[in-house]
Amino acid sequence: MPKSALLVMDVQRVIVDRYPDPAYLPRLRGAAEAARAAGIPVIYAVVGFRPGYPEISLRNKTFGALARVGAGAQSEQATQIHPDVAPEPGEIIVTKRRISAFAGSDLDMILRAGDIDHLVLTGIATSGVVLSTLRQAADLDFRLTVLADGCLDSDPETHRVLVDKVFPQHADVTTVADWIATVGASR
Repeated sequence: MPKSALLVMDVQRVIVDRYPDPAYLPRLRGAAEAARAAGIPVIYAVVGFRPGYPEISLRNKTFGALARVGAGAQSEQATQIHPDVAPEPGEIIVTKRRISAFAGSDLDMILRAGDIDHLVLTGIATSGVVLSTLRQAADLDFRLTVLADGCLDSDPETHRVLVDKVFPQHADVTTVADWIATVGASR
């Protein structure tokens, strides 16, 4: 029997604020609550850097601007996980240094130590952390499920193409409500 984990990725205040969808956080909170009720670990992945951003090359198109601005560009509150989907005490938070939840983090070690072989992916953005994590997790032989409406992207067409055409090549794609019904039925 596969052991699953729900990954909640990049739902930090500074990121959530750029994606105004009032239904997203309640939906994501519902997925996390259903996972907990079913005994499925909820693991959070956040992007973060040391003061002064020594992990970032100025050549990095995605993160290079942070390194040019320097330490203190983002407040600690802005980079915290949004309180509407905050982790419960004891839940794991991994800090990643790039787009994929695996990049620069100890996520793979945590998953393997917990004998987790099935990942349920959510997060912001579909074309960023979700896509990058899905690709790497597929290469690492994890079984994958993507909660399509548990992901957001700034471009609705990019989101649609990914969840309708790209992700199904590597993962089961479903909605939060359908996944909740499935994990609720398995109890």
